[in-house]
Amino acid sequence: MASPTTTVPDGALAGLREDLAGEVFVPGDPGYEEARAIHNGMIDRRPAVIAQCATPADVSNAVLFGRGAGLPIAVRGGGHSVAGTCVVDGALVVDLRRMHAVVADPENMTVRVEGGATMGHLDHACQPFHVATTGGRVSTTGVGGFVLGGGSGWLERKFGLASDNLLAADLITAEGKHVRADAEENPDLFWALHGGGGNFGVATSLTLRLHPLPRMSMAMLFFPPESAPEVVRVFRDLAADAPDEVGGGAIYLPAPPEPFVPKELVGALVCGTLLTYAGPVGELRELAAPLFAREPVVEVVTDIAYADLQSMLDDPPGLRNYWSAEYLTAFPDEAVDLFCERGALIPEGTAIQQVAFVMGGAVAAGPDTYPQPWRTAPWVVHPFATWEDPADDERARQWVRDVRADVRPWALDATYLNFVGDEGRQRVVSSFGEENYRRLAAVKAAYDPDNVFRFNHNIVPAA
Repeated sequence: MASPTTTVPDGALAGLREDLAGEVFVPGDPGYEEARAIHNGMIDRRPAVIAQCATPADVSNAVLFGRGAGLPIAVRGGGHSVAGTCVVDGALVVDLRRMHAVVADPENMTVRVEGGATMGHLDHACQPFHVATTGGRVSTTGVGGFVLGGGSGWLERKFGLASDNLLAADLITAEGKHVRADAEENPDLFWALHGGGGNFGVATSLTLRLHPLPRMSMAMLFFPPESAPEVVRVFRDLAADAPDEVGGGAIYLPAPPEPFVPKELVGALVCGTLLTYAGPVGELRELAAPLFAREPVVEVVTDIAYADLQSMLDDPPGLRNYWSAEYLTAFPDEAVDLFCERGALIPEGTAIQQVAFVMGGAVAAGPDTYPQPWRTAPWVVHPFATWEDPADDERARQWVRDVRADVRPWALDATYLNFVGDEGRQRVVSSFGEENYRRLAAVKAAYDPDNVFRFNHNIVPAA
């Protein structure tokens, strides 16, 4: 494997630059430092070459160049993965960010998304037509990695996981060849793309199903932390009986410095609930009445454009990040109490969040043939740590591990891998399921037998 000091001969680089419609960066070039920076500020890696591709042909040329030069190959879409696997020391990075076109077709209720588009690109392209598909929970997430990893977001209970809405994908393989996958063409590959991530090639475009979304609303309520056990129970019971149009979660966090937060609360620990609703705010108020009865200290209740909701929780790039998740078979009172006890211990000086998202609806009722055994869970606990000071690294990571340990008695042996970093090979295998993993490994062997695309939640090719 190439080392962090890998250099590529100037002649070879000249050939790559000539072959690409996009741009090439190597250490020392103006723009290289910006090009290698990603969302998680804990990741500081120096690729040998960054190929910012503008076309599928660029992607093919870059992959073939990297293999010919003996370089490891990483793929960057949104750069939002907590593990930061889209940049690797001494590697060639296939950077898709210049390929971000989105074409919505409301007549056929489909949208074609290039491999480097973010959720913001997707949502704003669909917004004028009052249509949407399941997206993430922030606008900066890359669509490609999000969808291929499964895709969990506010609209999943109504429209299913993002991958449930995948109609077709165009990939560049490890041999630099174009391949298309849909329900009729290469169906085994198409199946594998429903959760198998970037293991099988570089996704240059995805075609997704759209759904009507004429109205969207949200209710964000903050409560004093001492009210948390009662509030979380009320939210749990309300969500269990809510229509599929409802999404959201219960959250512990330090109150953010936003205009809607009183100055005396900024930085103080609060328990919050966020309800999203694919409908008007008046109906949402009725649904959330049991929470309003608990007298929140902050209320933000409004109709909101879906694209605006998606960017409401964006966190700035460059913070240090560590996340994980446990998918629960139940969220009984004992689990709620542990959730609240741990939330009350969030370290000062961090922006750590602890969230319990409600699942179910179209997620649980959706296809059970895909390698996503976690989709049956009614709840997911998602500890999400962000902070600035490297001195806080260990206590923030330990806090995330402690949250996982608290809820393990109710957890499935599987998780949505987009929510986690490198937690070992067995975590990957169990999150697909043993039988599914064997099938995925066979697909991997057919499309990437040399495991070129291995900087991910890796599926090892079958022998």
